[in-house]
Amino acid sequence: MIRSEKTRQLIIEKTASIFNKKGYTGTYLSDLTNATGLTKGSIYGNFKDKNEVAVEAFKYNYKFQSEQIQKKLNQENTAIGKLLIFLNHYRTAFKPIFDNGGCAILNTAVDADDGNDLLKKEVIKTIQNWHQKIVTILNEGRKQNELKNIDIESFSYRMISLIEGGIMLAKTLDKPEILLNNIDYLEAEIHQIKKI
Repeated sequence: MIRSEKTRQLIIEKTASIFNKKGYTGTYLSDLTNATGLTKGSIYGNFKDKNEVAVEAFKYNYKFQSEQIQKKLNQENTAIGKLLIFLNHYRTAFKPIFDNGGCAILNTAVDADDGNDLLKKEVIKTIQNWHQKIVTILNEGRKQNELKNIDIESFSYRMISLIEGGIMLAKTLDKPEILLNNIDYLEAEIHQIKKI
């Protein structure tokens, strides 16, 4: 990395959890300078504006979670096993996710919904990628004759909704059992779609 790339990466890493916890509008330039130890000029010498920093921070937060899941997915051969990897990730990683301010997808989606098109586009792309990953797993399972005939599109969105909604409610109400119950429900449903 050249120096400016190192500085960009430092800014992203130091501000990612701040954007996730405080949101785009709640994060001020002073938060960025305090977190990085850099001046306003250094930050804006490496990024066009706060919006660009926020987008890169969101990508960093999402990548951190998705890489952990992808490593495990690469080691699993069955569709059922791959779906359970998603559930087990959130079952075991919810505490660090909560400590980091909650799910980056949900936080950024709510924050950007009506006022930040650039961030909203990034969130939409991320949700579509997650949805497509589940759809691909389900289609592979169907081809391998592992799964019953189900509505793949609906199942994928239901899985995402129950995880994301569970995280939001569990964190907001300080009741992790809400998320864990959703995960248990999804696990039971996944076992029901398995061909015997």
